[in-house]
Amino acid sequence: MSKQWMSLVGALWLQSMAGTNTNFPAYSSQIKKLLSISQVQLNNLAFASDAGKLLGWFAGIASNYLPLWLVLLIGSILGLIGYGVQYLFLTNHIHSLSYWHIFSLTFLAGNSICWINTVSYIVSIQNFPLDRQVSVGLSTSYVSLSAKIITDIVDVVNVFTPSERAKTYLLLNSVLPLFFAIIVAPLIRETKVEKSRKLSDGFRVMFVITLATGTYAVFTSMGSAISKLLPSLLSLMGMGIFLLLPILVPLSERIKEHWHGKCWIRRDPRICDLSNLEEEIRTPQEEINCGVKEDNDVGFAVMEEIGAKKMLMRLDFWLYFFVYLFGATLGLVYLNNLGQIADTRGCTATSSLVSLSSSFGFFGRLLPSLFDYLFSRSKHAISRPATIAVTLAPMTGAFFLLLNSSHIALYISTAIIGICTGAITSISVSQTTELFGTKNFGVNHNIVVANIPIGSFLFGDLAAMLYRRQGNSSSSSDGSCLGMKCFQTTFSIWGFLCFLGTCLAFILHTRTKKFYRHIRGGN
Repeated sequence: MSKQWMSLVGALWLQSMAGTNTNFPAYSSQIKKLLSISQVQLNNLAFASDAGKLLGWFAGIASNYLPLWLVLLIGSILGLIGYGVQYLFLTNHIHSLSYWHIFSLTFLAGNSICWINTVSYIVSIQNFPLDRQVSVGLSTSYVSLSAKIITDIVDVVNVFTPSERAKTYLLLNSVLPLFFAIIVAPLIRETKVEKSRKLSDGFRVMFVITLATGTYAVFTSMGSAISKLLPSLLSLMGMGIFLLLPILVPLSERIKEHWHGKCWIRRDPRICDLSNLEEEIRTPQEEINCGVKEDNDVGFAVMEEIGAKKMLMRLDFWLYFFVYLFGATLGLVYLNNLGQIADTRGCTATSSLVSLSSSFGFFGRLLPSLFDYLFSRSKHAISRPATIAVTLAPMTGAFFLLLNSSHIALYISTAIIGICTGAITSISVSQTTELFGTKNFGVNHNIVVANIPIGSFLFGDLAAMLYRRQGNSSSSSDGSCLGMKCFQTTFSIWGFLCFLGTCLAFILHTRTKKFYRHIRGGN
Protein backbone atom coordinates (compact mmCIF):
# COMPACT_ATOMS: atom_id res chain seq x y z
CA MET A 1 0.00 0.00 0.00
CA SER A 2 2.98 2.33 0.49
CA LYS A 3 3.49 2.32 -3.32
CA GLN A 4 -0.15 3.25 -3.72
CA TRP A 5 0.31 6.27 -1.48
CA MET A 6 3.64 7.23 -3.06
CA SER A 7 1.91 7.44 -6.43
CA LEU A 8 -0.56 9.94 -4.96
CA VAL A 9 2.28 11.96 -3.42
CA GLY A 10 3.91 12.01 -6.85
CA ALA A 11 0.63 13.26 -8.36
CA LEU A 12 0.50 16.04 -5.74
CA TRP A 13 4.01 17.18 -6.63
CA LEU A 14 3.22 17.03 -10.33
CA GLN A 15 0.07 19.10 -9.94
CA SER A 16 1.93 21.71 -7.91
CA MET A 17 3.81 22.49 -11.14
CA ALA A 18 1.01 21.78 -13.64
CA GLY A 19 -0.62 25.22 -13.42
CA THR A 20 2.11 27.27 -15.08
CA ASN A 21 -0.52 29.18 -17.06
CA THR A 22 -2.03 30.52 -13.82
CA ASN A 23 0.90 32.91 -13.31
CA PHE A 24 0.38 34.55 -16.72
CA PRO A 25 -1.24 37.67 -15.15
CA ALA A 26 1.94 38.27 -13.10
CA TYR A 27 3.97 39.03 -16.22
CA SER A 28 1.34 39.69 -18.91
CA SER A 29 1.70 43.48 -18.71
CA GLN A 30 5.44 43.18 -19.27
CA ILE A 31 4.92 40.79 -22.20
CA LYS A 32 2.56 43.36 -23.73
CA LYS A 33 5.25 46.05 -23.52
CA LEU A 34 8.15 43.84 -24.58
CA LEU A 35 6.32 42.56 -27.64
CA SER A 36 4.61 45.91 -28.36
CA ILE A 37 1.21 44.28 -28.82
CA SER A 38 -2.32 45.50 -28.21
CA GLN A 39 -4.67 44.46 -25.42
CA VAL A 40 -6.64 42.30 -27.89
CA GLN A 41 -3.46 40.51 -28.99
CA LEU A 42 -2.48 39.97 -25.37
CA ASN A 43 -5.89 38.47 -24.64
CA ASN A 44 -5.42 36.16 -27.61
CA LEU A 45 -2.22 34.85 -26.01
CA ALA A 46 -4.24 33.98 -22.89
CA PHE A 47 -6.76 32.32 -25.20
CA ALA A 48 -3.97 30.35 -26.90
CA SER A 49 -2.97 28.82 -23.57
CA ASP A 50 -6.55 27.75 -22.90
CA ALA A 51 -6.99 26.58 -26.50
CA GLY A 52 -4.25 24.01 -25.91
CA LYS A 53 -6.94 22.02 -24.08
CA LEU A 54 -8.70 21.42 -27.39
CA LEU A 55 -5.99 18.88 -28.25
CA GLY A 56 -5.79 17.44 -24.75
CA TRP A 57 -7.32 14.19 -25.99
CA PHE A 58 -3.94 13.36 -27.59
CA ALA A 59 -2.60 12.80 -24.08
CA GLY A 60 -5.51 10.46 -23.32
CA ILE A 61 -4.80 8.38 -26.42
CA ALA A 62 -1.08 8.28 -25.64
CA SER A 63 -1.75 7.05 -22.10
CA ASN A 64 -3.52 4.01 -23.55
CA TYR A 65 -0.41 2.88 -25.44
CA LEU A 66 2.60 4.38 -23.65
CA PRO A 67 3.89 4.02 -20.07
CA LEU A 68 2.77 6.87 -17.84
CA TRP A 69 6.31 8.08 -17.17
CA LEU A 70 6.82 8.57 -20.92
CA VAL A 71 3.51 10.44 -21.28
CA LEU A 72 4.63 12.66 -18.42
CA LEU A 73 8.01 13.40 -19.98
CA ILE A 74 6.43 14.17 -23.37
CA GLY A 75 4.15 16.74 -21.74
CA SER A 76 7.02 18.29 -19.80
CA ILE A 77 9.17 18.56 -22.93
CA LEU A 78 6.31 20.27 -24.79
CA GLY A 79 6.19 22.82 -21.99
CA LEU A 80 9.97 23.22 -22.11
CA ILE A 81 9.72 24.07 -25.81
CA GLY A 82 6.63 26.29 -25.50
CA TYR A 83 7.90 28.47 -22.65
CA GLY A 84 11.63 28.02 -23.29
CA VAL A 85 11.65 29.37 -26.83
CA GLN A 86 9.68 32.42 -25.66
CA TYR A 87 12.27 32.96 -22.93
CA LEU A 88 15.12 32.74 -25.45
CA PHE A 89 13.31 35.25 -27.66
CA LEU A 90 12.83 37.77 -24.86
CA THR A 91 16.49 37.43 -23.88
CA ASN A 92 17.57 38.03 -27.52
CA HIS A 93 19.04 34.55 -27.95
CA ILE A 94 16.50 33.96 -30.73
CA HIS A 95 15.58 36.70 -33.18
CA SER A 96 12.73 37.49 -35.56
CA LEU A 97 9.86 35.56 -33.99
CA SER A 98 6.51 36.89 -35.15
CA TYR A 99 3.44 37.33 -32.98
CA TRP A 100 1.93 34.17 -34.44
CA HIS A 101 5.05 32.23 -33.52
CA ILE A 102 4.53 33.36 -29.93
CA PHE A 103 0.84 32.45 -30.20
CA SER A 104 1.73 28.91 -31.39
CA LEU A 105 4.31 28.46 -28.64
CA THR A 106 1.75 29.54 -26.03
CA PHE A 107 -0.73 27.05 -27.48
CA LEU A 108 1.92 24.30 -27.21
CA ALA A 109 2.66 25.25 -23.60
CA GLY A 110 -1.05 25.15 -22.78
CA ASN A 111 -1.35 21.69 -24.31
CA SER A 112 1.58 20.41 -22.23
CA ILE A 113 -0.46 20.95 -19.07
CA CYS A 114 -3.05 18.45 -20.34
CA TRP A 115 -0.44 15.69 -20.47
CA ILE A 116 0.61 16.27 -16.87
CA ASN A 117 -3.01 16.43 -15.71
CA THR A 118 -3.87 13.22 -17.60
CA VAL A 119 -1.12 11.30 -15.83
CA SER A 120 -2.19 12.66 -12.44
CA TYR A 121 -5.86 11.80 -13.05
CA ILE A 122 -5.06 8.24 -14.15
CA VAL A 123 -2.86 7.57 -11.14
CA SER A 124 -5.40 9.01 -8.70
CA ILE A 125 -8.37 7.16 -10.21
CA GLN A 126 -6.76 3.78 -10.92
CA ASN A 127 -4.82 3.49 -7.67
CA PHE A 128 -7.74 4.59 -5.46
CA PRO A 129 -10.81 2.98 -7.08
CA LEU A 130 -13.06 3.48 -4.03
CA ASP A 131 -11.86 7.02 -3.30
CA ARG A 132 -11.61 8.52 -6.76
CA GLN A 133 -13.26 11.85 -6.01
CA VAL A 134 -11.19 12.33 -2.87
CA SER A 135 -7.83 11.45 -4.45
CA VAL A 136 -8.53 13.48 -7.60
CA GLY A 137 -9.67 16.44 -5.50
CA LEU A 138 -6.53 16.32 -3.35
CA SER A 139 -4.20 16.22 -6.34
CA THR A 140 -5.97 18.88 -8.41
CA SER A 141 -6.02 21.29 -5.48
CA TYR A 142 -2.25 21.52 -5.74
CA VAL A 143 -2.54 22.96 -9.26
CA SER A 144 -3.47 26.28 -7.70
CA LEU A 145 -0.16 26.39 -5.83
CA SER A 146 1.86 26.69 -9.04
CA ALA A 147 1.60 30.47 -9.31
CA LYS A 148 2.32 30.84 -5.59
CA ILE A 149 5.46 28.66 -5.73
CA ILE A 150 6.87 30.29 -8.86
CA THR A 151 6.14 33.79 -7.54
CA ASP A 152 8.01 32.95 -4.32
CA ILE A 153 11.01 31.77 -6.34
CA VAL A 154 10.97 34.94 -8.45
CA ASP A 155 10.91 37.02 -5.26
CA VAL A 156 13.80 35.05 -3.76
CA VAL A 157 16.12 35.60 -6.73
CA ASN A 158 15.61 39.36 -6.26
CA VAL A 159 14.39 40.18 -9.76
CA PHE A 160 12.80 43.61 -9.46
CA THR A 161 12.58 45.13 -12.93
CA PRO A 162 9.32 44.19 -14.69
CA SER A 163 11.04 42.95 -17.87
CA GLU A 164 13.43 40.71 -15.95
CA ARG A 165 10.58 39.31 -13.85
CA ALA A 166 8.70 38.37 -17.03
CA LYS A 167 11.75 36.55 -18.36
CA THR A 168 12.27 34.75 -15.05
CA TYR A 169 8.65 33.58 -14.99
CA LEU A 170 9.01 32.11 -18.49
CA LEU A 171 12.29 30.39 -17.57
CA LEU A 172 10.77 28.80 -14.45
CA ASN A 173 7.63 27.78 -16.36
CA SER A 174 9.81 25.93 -18.85
CA VAL A 175 12.23 24.07 -16.55
CA LEU A 176 10.39 23.40 -13.28
CA PRO A 177 7.71 21.01 -14.66
CA LEU A 178 10.43 18.95 -16.40
CA PHE A 179 12.52 18.93 -13.21
CA PHE A 180 9.56 17.67 -11.15
CA ALA A 181 8.62 15.15 -13.86
CA ILE A 182 12.09 13.59 -13.77
CA ILE A 183 11.95 13.29 -9.97
CA VAL A 184 8.42 11.88 -9.89
CA ALA A 185 8.63 9.59 -12.95
CA PRO A 186 9.74 6.49 -10.92
CA LEU A 187 6.70 6.92 -8.62
CA ILE A 188 4.09 7.35 -11.36
CA ARG A 189 2.65 3.94 -12.08
CA GLU A 190 -0.59 2.03 -11.72
CA THR A 191 -0.42 -0.37 -8.78
CA LYS A 192 -2.46 -3.46 -8.02
CA VAL A 193 -4.78 -2.54 -5.16
CA GLU A 194 -7.44 -4.30 -3.15
CA LYS A 195 -10.77 -2.70 -4.05
CA SER A 196 -12.11 -3.73 -0.65
CA ARG A 197 -9.90 -1.28 1.21
CA LYS A 198 -11.09 2.09 2.40
CA LEU A 199 -8.10 4.29 3.16
CA SER A 200 -9.73 6.59 5.70
CA ASP A 201 -6.78 7.04 8.05
CA GLY A 202 -4.37 8.02 5.29
CA PHE A 203 -6.82 10.44 3.72
CA ARG A 204 -7.50 12.09 7.07
CA VAL A 205 -3.78 12.80 7.41
CA MET A 206 -3.63 14.00 3.81
CA PHE A 207 -6.50 16.42 4.39
CA VAL A 208 -4.84 17.85 7.50
CA ILE A 209 -1.56 18.36 5.62
CA THR A 210 -3.32 19.84 2.59
CA LEU A 211 -5.42 22.25 4.64
CA ALA A 212 -2.31 23.36 6.53
CA THR A 213 -0.50 23.89 3.22
CA GLY A 214 -3.35 26.00 1.86
CA THR A 215 -3.56 28.05 5.06
CA TYR A 216 0.17 28.75 4.90
CA ALA A 217 -0.11 29.71 1.23
CA VAL A 218 -2.91 32.19 1.97
CA PHE A 219 -1.06 33.62 4.99
CA THR A 220 2.10 34.27 2.99
CA SER A 221 0.10 35.83 0.13
CA MET A 222 -1.18 38.77 2.15
CA GLY A 223 1.25 41.32 0.76
CA SER A 224 3.90 43.60 2.22
CA ALA A 225 2.78 43.32 5.85
CA ILE A 226 3.53 39.61 5.87
CA SER A 227 6.74 39.98 3.83
CA LYS A 228 8.22 42.08 6.64
CA LEU A 229 7.53 39.29 9.12
CA LEU A 230 8.48 36.44 6.81
CA PRO A 231 11.19 37.11 4.19
CA SER A 232 10.80 35.59 0.74
CA LEU A 233 13.43 32.90 1.30
CA LEU A 234 11.80 31.69 4.52
CA SER A 235 8.39 31.75 2.82
CA LEU A 236 9.71 29.56 -0.01
CA MET A 237 11.44 27.19 2.40
CA GLY A 238 8.22 26.84 4.36
CA MET A 239 6.30 25.98 1.19
CA GLY A 240 8.96 23.39 0.34
CA ILE A 241 8.52 21.76 3.75
CA PHE A 242 4.73 21.63 3.33
CA LEU A 243 5.16 20.01 -0.09
CA LEU A 244 7.33 17.32 1.49
CA LEU A 245 4.91 16.55 4.35
CA PRO A 246 2.55 14.25 2.33
CA ILE A 247 5.39 11.73 2.11
CA LEU A 248 4.70 10.97 5.79
CA VAL A 249 1.66 8.92 4.76
CA PRO A 250 3.50 6.38 2.55
CA LEU A 251 6.35 6.26 5.06
CA SER A 252 3.94 5.38 7.86
CA GLU A 253 2.36 2.71 5.67
CA ARG A 254 5.80 1.34 4.90
CA ILE A 255 6.53 1.06 8.61
CA LYS A 256 3.26 -0.79 9.14
CA GLU A 257 4.11 -3.18 6.34
CA HIS A 258 7.52 -3.76 7.85
CA TRP A 259 6.19 -4.56 11.32
CA HIS A 260 3.03 -6.42 10.40
CA GLY A 261 3.89 -7.83 7.00
CA LYS A 262 0.47 -6.76 5.75
CA CYS A 263 -1.64 -3.63 5.59
CA TRP A 264 -4.28 -3.70 8.34
CA ILE A 265 -7.46 -1.66 8.36
CA ARG A 266 -9.27 -0.92 11.61
CA ARG A 267 -13.06 -1.10 11.47
CA ASP A 268 -15.59 -1.18 14.26
CA PRO A 269 -14.09 -2.70 17.45
CA ARG A 270 -11.84 -5.17 15.62
CA ILE A 271 -9.10 -5.32 13.00
CA CYS A 272 -9.90 -6.69 9.58
CA ASP A 273 -7.50 -8.01 6.99
CA LEU A 274 -9.05 -9.09 3.72
CA SER A 275 -5.80 -9.25 1.76
CA ASN A 276 -5.73 -13.05 1.78
CA LEU A 277 -9.48 -13.55 1.53
CA GLU A 278 -10.71 -14.29 -1.98
CA GLU A 279 -13.38 -11.93 -3.32
CA GLU A 280 -15.85 -14.71 -4.03
CA ILE A 281 -15.81 -16.16 -0.51
CA ARG A 282 -16.29 -12.96 1.46
CA THR A 283 -19.56 -12.85 3.29
CA PRO A 284 -21.76 -9.75 3.16
CA GLN A 285 -21.21 -9.20 6.88
CA GLU A 286 -17.41 -9.33 6.46
CA GLU A 287 -17.60 -6.73 3.73
CA ILE A 288 -19.85 -4.42 5.74
CA ASN A 289 -17.66 -4.65 8.84
CA CYS A 290 -14.50 -3.98 6.87
CA GLY A 291 -15.91 -1.01 4.96
CA VAL A 292 -16.15 -2.59 1.50
CA LYS A 293 -18.38 -0.58 -0.85
CA GLU A 294 -19.22 -0.62 -4.49
CA ASP A 295 -18.21 2.28 -6.73
CA ASN A 296 -21.77 3.61 -6.77
CA ASP A 297 -21.67 3.87 -3.02
CA VAL A 298 -18.81 6.33 -2.99
CA GLY A 299 -20.29 9.03 -5.16
CA PHE A 300 -19.96 7.52 -8.62
CA ALA A 301 -23.56 6.64 -9.30
CA VAL A 302 -24.54 7.71 -12.80
CA MET A 303 -27.81 8.66 -14.44
CA GLU A 304 -27.02 6.87 -17.71
CA GLU A 305 -24.00 5.74 -19.75
CA ILE A 306 -24.15 7.77 -22.96
CA GLY A 307 -21.74 8.71 -25.72
CA ALA A 308 -20.75 12.14 -27.00
CA LYS A 309 -23.30 12.29 -29.83
CA LYS A 310 -26.22 11.44 -27.58
CA MET A 311 -24.91 13.75 -24.87
CA LEU A 312 -24.97 16.72 -27.26
CA MET A 313 -28.68 16.14 -27.79
CA ARG A 314 -29.49 16.39 -24.08
CA LEU A 315 -30.86 19.56 -22.50
CA ASP A 316 -28.96 18.70 -19.32
CA PHE A 317 -25.68 18.90 -21.23
CA TRP A 318 -26.37 22.37 -22.55
CA LEU A 319 -27.50 23.60 -19.14
CA TYR A 320 -24.30 22.19 -17.65
CA PHE A 321 -22.18 23.61 -20.50
CA PHE A 322 -23.46 27.15 -20.00
CA VAL A 323 -23.29 26.88 -16.21
CA TYR A 324 -19.58 26.08 -16.56
CA LEU A 325 -19.14 28.78 -19.22
CA PHE A 326 -20.73 31.48 -17.03
CA GLY A 327 -18.98 30.20 -13.91
CA ALA A 328 -15.51 28.64 -13.86
CA THR A 329 -14.60 29.85 -17.36
CA LEU A 330 -15.63 33.42 -16.54
CA GLY A 331 -13.50 33.21 -13.40
CA LEU A 332 -10.50 32.03 -15.42
CA VAL A 333 -10.94 34.93 -17.85
CA TYR A 334 -10.93 37.35 -14.92
CA LEU A 335 -7.76 35.79 -13.52
CA ASN A 336 -6.09 35.92 -16.96
CA ASN A 337 -6.82 39.67 -17.08
CA LEU A 338 -5.81 40.30 -13.47
CA GLY A 339 -2.54 41.99 -14.43
CA GLN A 340 -4.25 44.58 -16.61
CA ILE A 341 -7.09 45.06 -14.12
CA ALA A 342 -4.61 45.80 -11.35
CA ASP A 343 -2.66 48.24 -13.57
CA THR A 344 -5.76 50.24 -14.47
CA ARG A 345 -6.65 50.62 -10.79
CA GLY A 346 -3.15 51.75 -9.86
CA CYS A 347 -2.41 48.58 -7.87
CA THR A 348 1.27 47.64 -8.21
CA ALA A 349 1.08 44.42 -6.18
CA THR A 350 0.08 42.21 -9.12
CA SER A 351 2.25 39.32 -7.92
CA SER A 352 0.51 39.37 -4.53
CA LEU A 353 -2.89 39.30 -6.24
CA VAL A 354 -1.87 36.35 -8.41
CA SER A 355 -0.48 34.55 -5.37
CA LEU A 356 -3.69 35.30 -3.45
CA SER A 357 -5.95 33.97 -6.22
CA SER A 358 -3.73 30.90 -6.49
CA SER A 359 -3.91 30.20 -2.76
CA PHE A 360 -7.69 30.63 -2.52
CA GLY A 361 -8.11 28.57 -5.70
CA PHE A 362 -6.26 25.83 -3.83
CA PHE A 363 -8.96 25.79 -1.13
CA GLY A 364 -11.68 26.01 -3.77
CA ARG A 365 -10.46 22.83 -5.47
CA LEU A 366 -10.01 21.00 -2.17
CA LEU A 367 -13.23 21.82 -0.32
CA PRO A 368 -15.68 19.89 -2.58
CA SER A 369 -13.66 16.70 -2.06
CA LEU A 370 -13.49 17.31 1.67
CA PHE A 371 -17.26 17.78 1.88
CA ASP A 372 -17.77 14.75 -0.37
CA TYR A 373 -15.58 12.68 1.96
CA LEU A 374 -17.46 13.81 5.07
CA PHE A 375 -21.06 14.24 3.94
CA SER A 376 -21.61 12.41 0.64
CA ARG A 377 -23.99 9.89 2.19
CA SER A 378 -25.85 12.36 4.36
CA LYS A 379 -29.52 12.86 3.51
CA HIS A 380 -28.97 16.56 4.11
CA ALA A 381 -26.25 16.83 1.45
CA ILE A 382 -27.17 18.95 -1.54
CA SER A 383 -26.72 17.89 -5.16
CA ARG A 384 -23.70 18.92 -7.21
CA PRO A 385 -25.73 21.29 -9.46
CA ALA A 386 -27.08 22.98 -6.33
CA THR A 387 -23.53 23.16 -4.93
CA ILE A 388 -22.40 24.91 -8.12
CA ALA A 389 -25.34 27.33 -7.86
CA VAL A 390 -24.45 28.16 -4.25
CA THR A 391 -20.84 28.67 -5.35
CA LEU A 392 -21.80 30.99 -8.20
CA ALA A 393 -23.84 33.31 -5.98
CA PRO A 394 -20.89 34.88 -4.10
CA MET A 395 -18.94 34.96 -7.36
CA THR A 396 -21.69 37.12 -8.87
CA GLY A 397 -21.39 39.49 -5.92
CA ALA A 398 -17.61 39.61 -6.34
CA PHE A 399 -17.91 40.92 -9.92
CA PHE A 400 -20.24 43.69 -8.81
CA LEU A 401 -17.97 44.46 -5.84
CA LEU A 402 -15.23 45.21 -8.36
CA LEU A 403 -17.20 48.34 -9.32
CA ASN A 404 -15.85 49.74 -6.03
CA SER A 405 -12.51 51.47 -6.67
CA SER A 406 -10.81 50.52 -3.39
CA HIS A 407 -7.89 48.11 -3.35
CA ILE A 408 -9.49 46.09 -0.57
CA ALA A 409 -12.47 45.43 -2.87
CA LEU A 410 -10.02 44.17 -5.50
CA TYR A 411 -8.36 41.80 -3.03
CA ILE A 412 -11.65 40.48 -1.63
CA SER A 413 -13.16 39.95 -5.08
CA THR A 414 -10.02 38.19 -6.33
CA ALA A 415 -10.07 35.82 -3.35
CA ILE A 416 -13.77 35.01 -3.84
CA ILE A 417 -13.43 34.46 -7.59
CA GLY A 418 -10.35 32.31 -7.01
CA ILE A 419 -12.03 29.98 -4.50
CA CYS A 420 -15.30 29.73 -6.48
CA THR A 421 -13.51 29.03 -9.78
CA GLY A 422 -11.43 26.32 -8.14
CA ALA A 423 -14.48 24.72 -6.52
CA ILE A 424 -16.48 24.51 -9.76
CA THR A 425 -13.46 23.08 -11.60
CA SER A 426 -13.17 20.32 -8.98
CA ILE A 427 -16.91 19.58 -8.85
CA SER A 428 -17.13 19.30 -12.62
CA VAL A 429 -15.15 16.03 -12.72
CA SER A 430 -17.78 14.20 -10.68
CA GLN A 431 -20.63 16.15 -12.26
CA THR A 432 -19.73 14.95 -15.77
CA THR A 433 -19.46 11.38 -14.51
CA GLU A 434 -22.82 11.43 -12.76
CA LEU A 435 -24.72 13.07 -15.61
CA PHE A 436 -23.27 11.11 -18.53
CA GLY A 437 -21.51 8.05 -17.11
CA THR A 438 -17.96 6.79 -16.66
CA LYS A 439 -17.56 4.76 -19.85
CA ASN A 440 -17.06 7.77 -22.15
CA PHE A 441 -15.82 10.19 -19.50
CA GLY A 442 -12.61 11.16 -21.31
CA VAL A 443 -14.38 12.30 -24.46
CA ASN A 444 -17.44 13.74 -22.70
CA HIS A 445 -15.50 15.86 -20.23
CA ASN A 446 -13.19 17.20 -22.93
CA ILE A 447 -16.29 18.38 -24.79
CA VAL A 448 -17.58 20.08 -21.63
CA VAL A 449 -14.31 21.90 -20.93
CA ALA A 450 -14.13 23.02 -24.57
CA ASN A 451 -16.13 25.97 -23.26
CA ILE A 452 -12.91 27.24 -21.61
CA PRO A 453 -11.13 28.34 -24.82
CA ILE A 454 -14.49 29.49 -26.25
CA GLY A 455 -15.20 31.64 -23.20
CA SER A 456 -11.60 32.81 -23.02
CA PHE A 457 -11.86 34.11 -26.56
CA LEU A 458 -15.35 35.64 -26.33
CA PHE A 459 -15.23 37.17 -22.85
CA GLY A 460 -11.56 38.10 -23.05
CA ASP A 461 -11.89 39.83 -26.41
CA LEU A 462 -14.99 41.65 -25.18
CA ALA A 463 -13.00 42.99 -22.22
CA ALA A 464 -10.07 43.88 -24.49
CA MET A 465 -12.27 45.79 -26.96
CA LEU A 466 -13.96 47.76 -24.17
CA TYR A 467 -10.52 48.47 -22.70
CA ARG A 468 -9.23 49.71 -26.08
CA ARG A 469 -12.31 51.87 -26.59
CA GLN A 470 -11.76 53.58 -23.26
CA GLY A 471 -8.04 53.95 -23.99
CA ASN A 472 -8.70 55.56 -27.38
CA SER A 473 -11.17 57.99 -25.83
CA SER A 474 -8.62 59.10 -23.24
CA SER A 475 -5.59 61.31 -23.78
CA SER A 476 -3.22 58.32 -23.88
CA SER A 477 -1.24 58.19 -27.12
CA ASP A 478 -0.53 54.45 -26.95
CA GLY A 479 -4.13 53.40 -26.39
CA SER A 480 -3.52 52.27 -22.80
CA CYS A 481 -6.24 52.94 -20.26
CA LEU A 482 -6.10 53.98 -16.63
CA GLY A 483 -8.96 54.28 -14.17
CA MET A 484 -12.11 52.46 -13.12
CA LYS A 485 -13.77 53.18 -16.47
CA CYS A 486 -11.46 50.68 -18.26
CA PHE A 487 -13.22 47.57 -16.91
CA GLN A 488 -16.39 49.01 -15.37
CA THR A 489 -18.72 47.90 -18.17
CA THR A 490 -16.92 44.55 -18.37
CA PHE A 491 -17.49 43.82 -14.69
CA SER A 492 -21.18 44.62 -15.01
CA ILE A 493 -21.55 42.26 -17.98
CA TRP A 494 -19.57 39.51 -16.25
CA GLY A 495 -21.65 39.90 -13.09
CA PHE A 496 -24.89 39.55 -15.06
CA LEU A 497 -23.59 36.46 -16.90
CA CYS A 498 -22.53 34.89 -13.62
CA PHE A 499 -26.01 35.54 -12.20
CA LEU A 500 -27.47 33.87 -15.31
CA GLY A 501 -25.19 30.88 -14.66
CA THR A 502 -26.53 30.70 -11.10
CA CYS A 503 -30.10 30.52 -12.38
CA LEU A 504 -29.19 27.83 -14.93
CA ALA A 505 -27.49 25.79 -12.20
CA PHE A 506 -30.69 25.86 -10.12
CA ILE A 507 -32.67 24.72 -13.17
CA LEU A 508 -30.23 21.82 -13.63
CA HIS A 509 -30.61 21.03 -9.93
CA THR A 510 -34.39 20.88 -10.33
CA ARG A 511 -34.12 18.53 -13.31
CA THR A 512 -31.72 16.15 -11.50
CA LYS A 513 -33.25 16.38 -8.01
CA LYS A 514 -34.88 12.96 -8.21
CA PHE A 515 -31.61 11.28 -9.20
CA TYR A 516 -29.62 12.82 -6.33
CA ARG A 517 -32.39 12.04 -3.84
CA HIS A 518 -32.18 8.42 -4.98
CA ILE A 519 -28.40 8.05 -4.53
CA ARG A 520 -28.63 9.62 -1.06
CA GLY A 521 -31.17 7.02 -0.09
CA GLY A 522 -34.15 9.33 -0.04
CA ASN A 523 -37.65 8.71 -1.32
